[in-house]
Amino acid sequence: MFVAIIFATAAPIRWRPRTHISVEIERTVAFGLMAMMFIFAYPNDRRVVAIFCILGAVGTELLQAISPTRHPRLNDALFKAMGATVGLVVGALILQIAAVMPPS
Repeated sequence: MFVAIIFATAAPIRWRPRTHISVEIERTVAFGLMAMMFIFAYPNDRRVVAIFCILGAVGTELLQAISPTRHPRLNDALFKAMGATVGLVVGALILQIAAVMPPS
């Protein structure tokens, strides 16, 4: 999923997938889902996952500086980091709830 996000972020604008939702929601959801998947995959390394996801949000925005058709923006990086943070928190809460629920 991270590779797909990097492609959509750094590729020329004409190669970027088109959706019918706002780009802010698209970015936030993509990074939120990515962070949640990483939390589920590495539940014992939550701090490392958090650092990776938040730095990845900023890094993917900075990657746009190498593409002449893309322009990095602080606002976009903040939406990505916010989505990653929400995904991290939701994923961690789901893991905590699953840990205390008795198996059926």
